[in-house]
Amino acid sequence: MSNTFHQVYIQAIFAVIYREALITDECKSKILSVIGNLINETGCKTIIVNGTEDHIHCLLGLKPTISISDLMKVVKGKSSRFINDQSINKMQI
Repeated sequence: MSNTFHQVYIQAIFAVIYREALITDECKSKILSVIGNLINETGCKTIIVNGTEDHIHCLLGLKPTISISDLMKVVKGKSSRFINDQSINKMQI
């Protein structure tokens, strides 16, 4: 079909384990930018990424060639690895 258009928006929420307030103001901007960049690397479009001390909200435009589960697998895995490798959490500060 010619002239096909898609527009799918997804809101994903990442919560800190046990919903502890581990995301400090010092590390929040780093974490948000990493998650936004990871979403963009998959070909999806980051609309906004923001959050509080215990969770992060992501609003994104989903690319039709990637499944939600594959997207979340990449974003969750790589962002968790970044946070652990950089020792970005309240316990280390």
